[in-house]
Amino acid sequence: MTRSDRISAIRSEASRENDVVVKPQGKGLDKPAAPNAVWIPETEAEQRAIREQLERLLANPLFRNSRRYPSLLRYVVEQTLDGRADHLKERNLGVDVFGREPEYDTNVDPVVRATAGEIRKRIAQYYHEPGHESEVRIDLPSGSYVPEFRLPAGDVSGVATAPAARRRGWVALAAAAAVLAAAGLTWQQLRPTALDRFWSPVLQESGSVLLCVGPPDKNAAAAAQAQPARAPGDTDPSLTLHDLLASQNDQVALSDAITLARLAGLMQMRKRPYHIQSDAATTLTDLRRSPVVLIGAFNNDWTMRATSRLRFYFDKDASTQMHWIRDRQHPGPSDWSLNMTWPYTRLNTDYALVSRFYDPATQRMVVTAAGIGQYGTIAAGEFLTDPQYMETMAASAPLGWEQRNMQLVIATTVIKGYSGPPRILATHFWQ
Repeated sequence: MTRSDRISAIRSEASRENDVVVKPQGKGLDKPAAPNAVWIPETEAEQRAIREQLERLLANPLFRNSRRYPSLLRYVVEQTLDGRADHLKERNLGVDVFGREPEYDTNVDPVVRATAGEIRKRIAQYYHEPGHESEVRIDLPSGSYVPEFRLPAGDVSGVATAPAARRRGWVALAAAAAVLAAAGLTWQQLRPTALDRFWSPVLQESGSVLLCVGPPDKNAAAAAQAQPARAPGDTDPSLTLHDLLASQNDQVALSDAITLARLAGLMQMRKRPYHIQSDAATTLTDLRRSPVVLIGAFNNDWTMRATSRLRFYFDKDASTQMHWIRDRQHPGPSDWSLNMTWPYTRLNTDYALVSRFYDPATQRMVVTAAGIGQYGTIAAGEFLTDPQYMETMAASAPLGWEQRNMQLVIATTVIKGYSGPPRILATHFWQ
């Protein structure tokens, strides 16, 4: 009995009227005739496509923040591709994946069932998120531990389909098109934008999004905090208005406030709860509790810490007041710099780092909107909230960028105290 025959015999659901099992023919990947068609990969290239999709799934925060879910899903996929689907029974999985004794009671210890149920939920959530419609689908059917594979719905090239399945597909397509036409929409308009895809890994995480912003003058704030605490009614004549303002923890620079307002508006449009804190009031526990957007660079300690291990990072020389964005892959002098002692009228270009990455220290997604100077931060905030700029980035980004960590070095032209449109100088994507 061939591998395909063994898998087909085990999958009872694949023989239902609405399912069409597709066996690839010839070179390349033949496509399923219907959106729910089960695909049996047989060639090395086809199995490699399944394994690549598995890695995309497991790299997603829905899976990578857990140990149990990736272990079980990887195991059942590999066993199925190796032709050992008949081994995928609850007790066998408990022993092989979770280290249980061969005689353990599956009713008392339902670790396999509970883990599989959670995997099914997370798979459904993954494919429900924008940006995954064109990916190979890996499912774990209810009541079975044998995964099913499906090619993207709607691509039927190279396959002679059953007439009934083909008619059902065309009827569904026509009905959907009629609904869109009635609403005045097109297929293109319903596609998730690059902005949606950028924010998807952040917004799909649990917890209220933290917008963390630093004070306008980090040195003044630090000096004020070092002073003895004063009572609210203290009338010490030595306390100047500057001292009083610097001692407040709720002051925000105008550039950071503009970026904060943009990002808060983005959260509101997507109906995502968020909260705002200063970097001084933010703890590591806060960063572990929810995804975070870090606003500002040299005035935000959390930005400096979070980016210090990445390819692009911030650096400064206290003696010369030179501030840079450095590139670890190209050590040495950096053109992305500002001299903070210059008169602001000499400034004609500012630079910023836009980052989105999974932080192992907090096991949460982190986004940075951080400029060397105030104009860079404004440009970063504009880039992170404007679909047009994000589409420009996506046009030259690598395949699957939506689920990768990424950094962008941004520049903006400054004219008479106003920042121009953000433009991308360098990019870096990694898993």
